[in-house]
Amino acid sequence: MALKDKYASVLALGEKLGIQNGRIEEGADGVLRMWGTAADTYQKDQLWDAIKAIGGAEPSDIAADIQVATTDYYTKHTVVKGDSLSKIAKHYYDDMMKYNAIFDANRDQLSNPDEIEVGQVLIIPNIWS
Repeated sequence: MALKDKYASVLALGEKLGIQNGRIEEGADGVLRMWGTAADTYQKDQLWDAIKAIGGAEPSDIAADIQVATTDYYTKHTVVKGDSLSKIAKHYYDDMMKYNAIFDANRDQLSNPDEIEVGQVLIIPNIWS
């Protein structure tokens, strides 16, 4: 199986996410090399999660150099019906109690963590340092 076929779902995800300057090259050494620029760290994490789902925690048959266009925040989230800051925090941080980090990053448009509106675009801050 060609490596491009093995990692086809990762390549498709990159296209879906709109990865900029994407390029792949299958080397004679049996390693698939990928380059590109993700819009934010969340997109980069999504690509790495997809790579690891196929190749394991430390795949030896793929090398990816994924740059990030903005590191000012983790990602942006558009509020949909049924969202709450704790639900959003659970999705991005796997910890619903980190909702306050999202609230603090969006105080310019939020005055109460319990009052968000469908359609609002919230900054999901980087909380790892």
